[in-house]
Amino acid sequence: MASKIDYYEVLGIERTADGETIKKSFRKLALKYHPDRNPDNPQAEAKFREASEAYQILSDGDQRAQYDRFGHAAFEGGGSGFGFNSEGFEDIFGDIFGDFFGGGSRRGGRRRRGDDLSYSLEISFEEACFGVEKKIDIPRHINCQTCDGTGGKDGAKPINCRTCRGAGQVRFQQGFFSVAKTCSTCNGRGSVVENPCDPCRGSGQVRKQQSLDVKIPGGVDHGTRLKLRGEGEPGPGGAAGDLFVVVQVKEHDLFRREGNDVLCEVTITFPQASLGTELEVPTIEGSVTMKIKEGTQSGSVFRLRGRGVTDLHGYGRGDQLVRVIVETPRRLDERQRELLAELADTFGEEVHPQHKSFFDKVRERFA
Repeated sequence: MASKIDYYEVLGIERTADGETIKKSFRKLALKYHPDRNPDNPQAEAKFREASEAYQILSDGDQRAQYDRFGHAAFEGGGSGFGFNSEGFEDIFGDIFGDFFGGGSRRGGRRRRGDDLSYSLEISFEEACFGVEKKIDIPRHINCQTCDGTGGKDGAKPINCRTCRGAGQVRFQQGFFSVAKTCSTCNGRGSVVENPCDPCRGSGQVRKQQSLDVKIPGGVDHGTRLKLRGEGEPGPGGAAGDLFVVVQVKEHDLFRREGNDVLCEVTITFPQASLGTELEVPTIEGSVTMKIKEGTQSGSVFRLRGRGVTDLHGYGRGDQLVRVIVETPRRLDERQRELLAELADTFGEEVHPQHKSFFDKVRERFA
């Protein structure tokens, strides 16, 4: 007769492992080698049985102590009183695999968390920058007022399912093992409605629009998801799901966001760029006066500190970046042409350093 492998080696754990570690190791092996996942595979079935036996012994404090002291001999011959117990194994199997095989607790219907909901909310650019509170209407299920949520006509309460006797699951033998699956009569609830309520059709819930105030923090961006815990669908006997509000930010005519900074472009004339000037520049909070220094080049960027977006995590505000575009006049009258021509004659290479630098590079390239 072949000797048995050490139970600790079977589960791949240390001899000092605690109960939670033992259970996690068994779950991993059992999911891998369960006969439902390995049909007609005697090797997998043998490993599943071996892991199950190891788990039954090591998960029980008394049996584990006997095994640690005497090894496999502690359970041979039947004299110790710690032989393999199929009824005990069914309890272990049900505890670990109830959810995996679709069943709930053996003592009652399954308590399920409600479904999550998603809502797309469009806000303005300014609202995204500073935050806003919005009222939204969410279609979701609530308890039926006609039956007070029982699902039965005139408020009659559900009765225990006769198929599973209120357990929410049924058991059947699959070779050596007893397998639990969700009861098809009550869908795991453990109870059924004999005479269903008309408005909710026995479900105990009806779909209805509900208003909800949502606070949007300053600094949200396009696509930001806000989680409102417990504002989703109610669960059958369990906690309600969550509501995820997906923010959609409208594009702005003047501003574009870059992180927490706001970018805008303003146009100035050639004389303004050459001589310098003061401009009224729009910001997300209104106009401010900005000084344009003499000799400003087209594409130059000026920074207005603290005029950007509120940081979502509370770290102050970004800046506003103002890009200056020098506008070239398209239509000139005769006098303007004469004046520009005279001005052009007065320019030498020294007053056009960028122009001179460019042609120097061209000459070096083709020399």
